Amino acid sequence: METDATGTEAIDHFWEVARQHAELAGVPTYTGENPVSLLRPPAWAFGATPEQADRLLALVLDGTKTATASSQADYEAEGEALPEPGTLGIVLDGAGRPRALLVTTEVSVVPFAEVDEAHAHAEGEGERTLASWRRDHERFFAEHSHGGFRPDMPVVLERFRVLYP
Repeated sequence: METDATGTEAIDHFWEVARQHAELAGVPTYTGENPVSLLRPPAWAFGATPEQADRLLALVLDGTKTATASSQADYEAEGEALPEPGTLGIVLDGAGRPRALLVTTEVSVVPFAEVDEAHAHAEGEGERTLASWRRDHERFFAEHSHGGFRPDMPVVLERFRVLYP
């Protein structure tokens, strides 16, 4: 979503403010400034539409959503590494504006059919049950994931916490 200069400038400004509030600059290392404080993390939005991005972001900001799930095939198709604990991300709203700085706290990869009730509840969406999670995510993966949906597809389960705001 960061396609124009204004969007990139807004994300850069957000990163400058967020890294100070999140105390990422920290103590300088022996080789100079802490590299975490220098490199702007990737900016992305939840979901596949502006409406989904706004709805899911609202759940993150109110503390309801503390986890997410992605198709491993999407990471492979984009040539992206899987997140790891400590991975930072700037979350955009549906209009592409930066709204939150997150840090990944846990990551696991499991077949879709092995996602558990605790993860479904942590995603904070809908009824917050495993049955509703499976129904909604099967539809989402079928419509938006590289390779579509399969019950045995590897799913990247990620837990996170908000660092800023």
